[in-house]
Amino acid sequence: KKVEPLFLIIQEGIDLINSILQEDIAGIRIIKASVKETYEKLRFGKANDALIAKQLKILILISVLNPIANFFMYLGVAIIIWNGGKSVAAGTTTPGSIMAAITYTTQLLLSILMMVGVFQTLSRGMTSWRRISDILEIKPELTDGTLSSSLRAEAKLRGVAESKTKSIQSDNYAVEFKDVSFDYLKEEPPILSNINLSIKKGETIAIMGATGCGKSSLVSLIPRFYDVDSGQVLIDGKDVKDYQIHELRDKIAFVLQKSELFSDTIEGNIKWGKPEASREEIIHAASIAQADSFINDIPDAYENVVAERGMSLSGGQRQRISISRAVLKSSDILVLDDSTSALDLKTESNFYEALNKAKPDCTKIIIAQRIASVRRADRIVVLENGTISACGSHDELLKSCDIYKDIYLSQLGEEVQNG
Repeated sequence: KKVEPLFLIIQEGIDLINSILQEDIAGIRIIKASVKETYEKLRFGKANDALIAKQLKILILISVLNPIANFFMYLGVAIIIWNGGKSVAAGTTTPGSIMAAITYTTQLLLSILMMVGVFQTLSRGMTSWRRISDILEIKPELTDGTLSSSLRAEAKLRGVAESKTKSIQSDNYAVEFKDVSFDYLKEEPPILSNINLSIKKGETIAIMGATGCGKSSLVSLIPRFYDVDSGQVLIDGKDVKDYQIHELRDKIAFVLQKSELFSDTIEGNIKWGKPEASREEIIHAASIAQADSFINDIPDAYENVVAERGMSLSGGQRQRISISRAVLKSSDILVLDDSTSALDLKTESNFYEALNKAKPDCTKIIIAQRIASVRRADRIVVLENGTISACGSHDELLKSCDIYKDIYLSQLGEEVQNG
């Protein structure tokens, strides 16, 4: 009763120490740059001292059990010998019976002593199991489509006649947002509210807006990284909630803001987009992403092993490998979430030109902060405070949207003034 609750506190203390170590290792450069080494040492030392104190308390409790068990074992033996000696002297028992009683009592008490160690392991194991169960028993919020294949077919047949016109219209769109509202914490006001946007198949859409206006949140709803609070997101005319999750995400290639690479070869990292791809396909994808040239300059080229989290490569190189991975994947929709921010304008321009030539029928959704990155898109969506402020081509927005015009002048003001 006393030891088991302490094991829970110990596990929480170990979690805290691991968390501090992880933060310190990941942020070692900013710690050094801010001259915070002493502060982090004290923070770690405080957490470590608290853990040691709790572990010491458990060890003291457990160490007391051994001498207590030994005390009662030898006390029992002494009582048997004392009373047995009297019985032998009186002739009511034999020395053999006394020795047998001593042997049985010793074996019993030694077994109880062994149970002390079992209880210690059992207490720690039960504490760990409860913590693991809390995670294993969590039900995922995102589940596969609620309709089975047979029910979907039945519903489709039942609704063909009444929705024929609507279906024809939806077939022209790769992605549709209908009255979409969303917030991570389900609070008011939401991050996104009343989003209505239809993206045609093969169209290139760019999304711009201030930091925190909901650009990444909007595109994260397409592969169902999150579910909408209200409204619908449709892919090829079908609600994303009706798809099998793997089926839905197989239709989408996604390049995140932060380039994630694995401790594998460059080829292995690119092949995540298509495991069965040949070397020719990999090189072709890399050339589209403007990565082939720098890869060939690296020792071992595509066989070069990338360090953990891609730390052996520059930011621009990591981005181009991540883009290569997405380009290699045979997908209907390509989402680039500010994934060219580390590229120079010339490299970025060459990438978009090569991408449009290689995948003219692919629907492209681009999030960017630079006018130069989005001005050639078919349409540009301007987000403001979680709502669509304007939508149109570059030339249309320059005439009708003050927000877009301000961004344009702030980035290309000198170029405009110089003609």
